[in-house]
Amino acid sequence: MSISIIILTFNEEENIRTCLKNSKKLTDNIYIIDSYSTDKTLEICEEFGCEIYQHKFENQARQLNWALENVDIKEEWILRLDADEFMTEELIEEIKRKLDSVDENTSGIFLKRRLYFLNKWMKRGIYPTFILRLWKNKKAICEERWMDEHMKLLSGTTTTFDNDFIDNNNKNLTWWINKHNNYASREAIEQLNIKHNLINANLVEGKLFGSQEQRKKWIKENLYTNLPSGLRPTMYFIYRYLFRMGFLDGFRGFLFHSMQGFWYRLLVDAKVYEIEKKAKESNKTIKEIIKNEYGIDL
Repeated sequence: MSISIIILTFNEEENIRTCLKNSKKLTDNIYIIDSYSTDKTLEICEEFGCEIYQHKFENQARQLNWALENVDIKEEWILRLDADEFMTEELIEEIKRKLDSVDENTSGIFLKRRLYFLNKWMKRGIYPTFILRLWKNKKAICEERWMDEHMKLLSGTTTTFDNDFIDNNNKNLTWWINKHNNYASREAIEQLNIKHNLINANLVEGKLFGSQEQRKKWIKENLYTNLPSGLRPTMYFIYRYLFRMGFLDGFRGFLFHSMQGFWYRLLVDAKVYEIEKKAKESNKTIKEIIKNEYGIDL
């Protein structure tokens, strides 16, 4: 089995050691793409013998594609992990057992994400989420999106493994809120792109009867974006918290679905409204407002 792991980092000293200890159980070929961390992230990565690169961060998609284009990765398969993620023991064993025997036409493998919030697994509402995280070298690129990016296969087919990887960030709630405020800005750009076709990007195709990520993309582009602002996050919260039984995860489940499923989505709507309003009142383009407000040149 020939496999490497790519990890994007920026000031991840609270999470990266757990990620690397876990990754070493699968492979010694670990590539760190760092955005000029100022904490002990790189010291920890050096302890584990990782191959370290640094590159200025624009967004997740561009950072990952930079790595795929510029790092001399010789292994046949590439697994992407975030610094606050790690694999279950069952997934590690499944990869070791199955990877060499997958169909030769298979270029991508979907894995299940198990998300934790305040150190509790959110079992309902959003689990399982299937993400294409394991692919053959040179057979996939990351779609050019500012938020919620996915890998796009250049050729071949996909399959799904049975076991989970875990997303569990150890940073505090203030950090989480600030992160989602930043995410909301990026998601607002994605919403505006769907409405106004701002970016000519290489994207994963939305399909109602495709994979989970293709189905979610189709719903976002054809249904969610066309709903009235404010109603969208309300309906999404009700879907996750009631219909997908997020309420069964107790108070932390209520916090998570209220904040990530409603507040965050409402913040996206508010930013879309603000940008469109400023563009209309100033007679500037949407792109000009985004550049002025967020420093992002589309």
